[in-house]
Amino acid sequence: MLGALALSGCAAIIPQTPSAIFDLSAPDNVRVGRTGLQVLVPQPTTVKALDTDRIAARPTPAQYAYLPNAVWSDQLPRLLQARLMQTLQNSGRVRAAALPGQGLLIDYQLVVDIRAFELRDEGAVAEFAVKVMDDTNGRVVRARTFRHAVPVAATDNATIVAALDAAMDEAFREITRWAFARG
Repeated sequence: MLGALALSGCAAIIPQTPSAIFDLSAPDNVRVGRTGLQVLVPQPTTVKALDTDRIAARPTPAQYAYLPNAVWSDQLPRLLQARLMQTLQNSGRVRAAALPGQGLLIDYQLVVDIRAFELRDEGAVAEFAVKVMDDTNGRVVRARTFRHAVPVAATDNATIVAALDAAMDEAFREITRWAFARG
């Protein structure tokens, strides 16, 4: 699957008008116990190759390529930031989840580094390093890396994006359960 993608790697260098714009969906079935916390979700950090609206693949561990004729609906970090905030809101776990500038009195920040969000030989991979930071003193109270891989059944863009969405959903469900759990 990635071999065919590697052959299209040269085409990925030449700017193309995408024929499809893809979005991700926040999971809405993450019901967990409620807290009274208000949480800020800053924009995630990542390497420049993922800080784009192009959908990434890794034909080899040292190489990035992009799916032809397909883009995300926004830059990947902003898109994942919005979907993580929505996941927290959908969970009922926190009183409020917001983006910077939305004027909440914040208890914690959920700081995310996107380590991977791409097609690999093993499938669609979503990997996030996450820190829960106390907003009053800047101390990290919890830190963990979350990684989910979902097999990809076909090489078309829609199937690959659906697998990436499923990998993100699993990671975001786990992050939501973990982030503000007691203990």
